[in-house]
Amino acid sequence: MPIDYVKGDATRPKGQGLKVIVHVCNDIGAWGKGFVLAISRRWNEPEATYRQWYRGKLDIPFKLGEVQFVKVEDDIYVANMIGQRGLRKVRGIPPVRYDAIEEGLKKVADFAIENNATIHMPRIGCGLAGGSWDRVEAIIEKVLVSRGIQVTVYDYK
Repeated sequence: MPIDYVKGDATRPKGQGLKVIVHVCNDIGAWGKGFVLAISRRWNEPEATYRQWYRGKLDIPFKLGEVQFVKVEDDIYVANMIGQRGLRKVRGIPPVRYDAIEEGLKKVADFAIENNATIHMPRIGCGLAGGSWDRVEAIIEKVLVSRGIQVTVYDYK
């Protein structure tokens, strides 16, 4: 099944059953620009839990490729996935880290399969992180779609 592209708000995922909203976070504990603002407008828990994670107050190591799953509603989790190094280009290299996105999406895939969940996201890694959607899309197809996981990508209206 191919990736389903829709116009809409990724913080209001469509469909029945358990849904996981995936987004890319940085590895320096900053939260305040991009898609995280839309998340914070809807729920307090993802930001608060991310900040606790950054401060070392959770069991999961805070590093590239890691993911924390934050339950925000009975049928919705937000997956804070660390797939961005810092905030800005360094020597012309954007902050996106494709290997970290792939590693994180493998954890997302396991969670989705264990919980019979669908995956929802904006075009992760391609906003402030500066990534190429062609590369991220290929990772999503390899890691999620190939395992039969339904993925919906939202382009905000």
